[in-house]
Amino acid sequence: MTTVFGIKQCDTVKKACRWLEQHNTGYTFRDFRVDGLAREDLERWLNLVGSERLINKRSTTFRQLDETAKATLDRDPVAALLAHPTLIKRPVIEHNDSVSVGFSDAQFTQIFVQN
Repeated sequence: MTTVFGIKQCDTVKKACRWLEQHNTGYTFRDFRVDGLAREDLERWLNLVGSERLINKRSTTFRQLDETAKATLDRDPVAALLAHPTLIKRPVIEHNDSVSVGFSDAQFTQIFVQN
């Protein structure tokens, strides 16, 4: 089972979904903004991929955070990501028992074709 987490307007999420469709890979899409995020999902992602990979410090959202919010991000990333889900690099892909972040053709080929 594959689940794609992201925001439907995100171009990278659209590319990832298009790749999955072209490769006949079924998936479920969960929109951060519409469906929300579960604390358990964020904790699992952080444990599996780490905050450096999961948190997008180049995003507009990150640049707009005040120093207090940035400190919360370092101290309690789950709380910060629940409050600001657009800080999450997209898409987050759950496939079988693994989690990956972002999209590239090579990355998806490794995950979905070579396994």
